[in-house]
Amino acid sequence: MTRRDRETERLAELVTIETPTGDAEGIAAAQDLVRSWLDPVLGETGAIETVDGIPHLLWPGGDAPSVLLIGHLDTVFPAGTIAERPFRLDGDRATGPGVFDMKAGIVIMAAALEKVAHPGGIAVLLTSDEEVGSTTSRGLIEREAARAGTVLVLEPSLDGALKIARRGGSIYRLEITGRAAHAGLEPWKGRSALAELAHQVLALPQLADDERGTTVSPTVAQAGTVTNVIPEHAELRVDVRAWTLDELERVDERMQSLGAHTDDVSVEVFGGINRPPMEESVSAELLACARRVADALGHPEVEAVSAGGASDGNFTAAVGARTLDGLGPRGAGAHADHEWVSIASMHERVELLAGMLDDLVGVRAG
Repeated sequence: MTRRDRETERLAELVTIETPTGDAEGIAAAQDLVRSWLDPVLGETGAIETVDGIPHLLWPGGDAPSVLLIGHLDTVFPAGTIAERPFRLDGDRATGPGVFDMKAGIVIMAAALEKVAHPGGIAVLLTSDEEVGSTTSRGLIEREAARAGTVLVLEPSLDGALKIARRGGSIYRLEITGRAAHAGLEPWKGRSALAELAHQVLALPQLADDERGTTVSPTVAQAGTVTNVIPEHAELRVDVRAWTLDELERVDERMQSLGAHTDDVSVEVFGGINRPPMEESVSAELLACARRVADALGHPEVEAVSAGGASDGNFTAAVGARTLDGLGPRGAGAHADHEWVSIASMHERVELLAGMLDDLVGVRAG
């Protein structure tokens, strides 16, 4: 079996194990599979670190690892999706739930580690809650990033380009409380939480700043119980993105001081800044390394982009670790039914990552 065939086979195995966030059985099965790949290469058994009931998988790479590789095993797709949309290979294109975000990145990671000269000094962290904000894994990510000082994130590329900066993000939940009343007999005695929710949905986007790239987006709303009752309770979820911490803090201050537009209705705000921005300066040296390695391999010049979405690289950059993101493959459709990945680009990324790891630990591939 060729190396490329083995990478494709591994991808099929990993995609076929469903790992929606919070699915303990699926996550455990995926962790066991990846352990079978990495334990022999790294010379140690991957350890489960459980935080608030969520298990994460870590190979610490000794007392002073040179590099930390980061990925996540969880996906956004509910259990049962694989039956409707199984792993398929059509020429160079592989499809299936989670194939692009980011199971192909984990396969690339394993294959690259098999090629490096001294893998024992490389740490690997595979988390299980990235898709819901890394709420339990954040401390672990920050701890391991600070230990290594250099982090490579195997999230998908953007059409082959590495990600050298990312917007930070905040997550909020608004709980709105009014007063119920019969909608037919005495609606005037009620105070509609739904009406207040509508005011908030229209007002909150005005906190955005187009020139600075700051967005404030109401995304999920719920209110009411039955048709003939004025809604007493409502809930609204809000997503905020910004390129700078100052902007996240500006919006956070406004969010935390929100008031109601409707008399006798209360608005409580929960949440705050989730991921600080990853600024371009933390990637400069690693981007130079990637371009140097790609040139030596005869690959096309490595392109770089700033990405609007956040990742765990935001956390590693915030603790001062050099961070380069988007080392996963080409593809598209993350979180969507048409998700796909290029098998040829996986092979290219294996070579690039292996070369970077040899460079970063001070050993040139011979």
